[in-house]
Amino acid sequence: MLVFQPSRYLEQIMKINPVQRQGLISLASTIGLTAIGFLSTMYFAHVVGPSILGAYFLFVAYFSVFNLIGDGGFGGAAVKRISEGEDQNAYFTAFALLRVVLMIVSVGFLLSIQPYLDNFASSGLLLWLILALVVSTFSNVASRGVYGRGMVGINQISGLIDTLIRIGVQVAAIVLGYGVAGLAGGFVAGILASGLFNFRFLDLSLAPFSRSHVASLFAFSIWTFLSSSGYLVFSYADTIMIGYFMTEADIGIYRVALQLTSIATFATLALHTTLYPKISYWGKQNDLSLVEGALTRAFTYSLLLAVPIVAGGWVLGERLLYFFYGEAFATGAGALAILLLVQVAHVFMSLQTMCLNALDRPQDSFRVTAIAVAANIVLNILLIPIYGVVGASVATLITMALNATLANRALSRNIAVRIEPRATGNIVLAALIMVAVVVAFPFVIPFSNVFSVLGAVGLGGLIYILVLLRIDRSIHDELKELTQKLGIPWPEGL
Repeated sequence: MLVFQPSRYLEQIMKINPVQRQGLISLASTIGLTAIGFLSTMYFAHVVGPSILGAYFLFVAYFSVFNLIGDGGFGGAAVKRISEGEDQNAYFTAFALLRVVLMIVSVGFLLSIQPYLDNFASSGLLLWLILALVVSTFSNVASRGVYGRGMVGINQISGLIDTLIRIGVQVAAIVLGYGVAGLAGGFVAGILASGLFNFRFLDLSLAPFSRSHVASLFAFSIWTFLSSSGYLVFSYADTIMIGYFMTEADIGIYRVALQLTSIATFATLALHTTLYPKISYWGKQNDLSLVEGALTRAFTYSLLLAVPIVAGGWVLGERLLYFFYGEAFATGAGALAILLLVQVAHVFMSLQTMCLNALDRPQDSFRVTAIAVAANIVLNILLIPIYGVVGASVATLITMALNATLANRALSRNIAVRIEPRATGNIVLAALIMVAVVVAFPFVIPFSNVFSVLGAVGLGGLIYILVLLRIDRSIHDELKELTQKLGIPWPEGL
């Protein structure tokens, strides 16, 4: 009789290469976060509708803006300096103090512009926003310390805890009738739980620091802050502008479509999180061949998921929106088709800008992002009033592709940036075969309910995996080896 023994399974995991092991933890955590996030959003969409959901998305957008001001780029700078292994406690202490000071500045700025946020303040979300900013300071200090020390798995688990607590509180609050305030309260609860978990594993301590430590953080943070501001524009400028030119219901429809496409990049997010401290270390040791190999393989494994998701989304997107979120959200199908392409551009933009920052070139990361940000703002202003959420999607696609192209040019000055043409071609071929099967599916089983759509998704995914493993031996062998290291039997037919 086969008995599951956690200690033996953990021992198997610890034998895996550290990068692969941390990547698996990151990927598993990201899959968990994505699945839970999807299910909760589906529930909220059906229960409260697009308007309340849109108001909550606007709250998250404002939080992200003011939290960025409160971070000032020092979070990324602290991870970079701590990961380099020198004066870790001093850098951590300097960062903690700076983070508290900037949080006070951020809240002060928020209060000063309160008269311009009448609609937002009248919804009762302003106090929740201030509380979220205060709690996030503690959580951010703990998480940056843990991440800088290379404990990527702990940091990822804390993200899972954040999501579980947040959604648990939100669901309970919605059931009790608290509406958008309940959604905001759950958001704060998740941040607090995540911070407490990270703090439990934090092995850094407060220590004296000098002006040189602050200067070193500042030298890196200014560029990180500016680059993060650019990423924030990509993430939330469209949300805020849709809210300005249109309605909160339109925000809800747009953000739901965007969330549905985000599954295409959770492999990218896992690799981004895992590789940053590793590339930072390799760059410090001037071992650029390891950086080039890791980036190339990261492209392949990101596209491994992104390409079939995009292809399948074009075929099933409208049906997925209709059955998963409700009839009101199906109007976002046009935006969804464009946002799927955004996620492919995001693969290259995210991994390349991560490399620029990890290789201590935040100036270049900022320069390429600044150009794309300027274009994004202009395009959103021009396109949203005319084309609505579709215009916002087009603006995001154009500027994301621009950012990826410019980042490639900047990074290529130091390392060879390349994709694996054979593996990428095999991924595209497998995805095309999958699409043919999915297109034929409704001729056998019509898309009359959610289960028939899920059946098409499941069959398409199975066909894609089987075809890819057959035509690409490199991916086949690597996945087989990794699976066997985990102690999971590999199917004989594969």
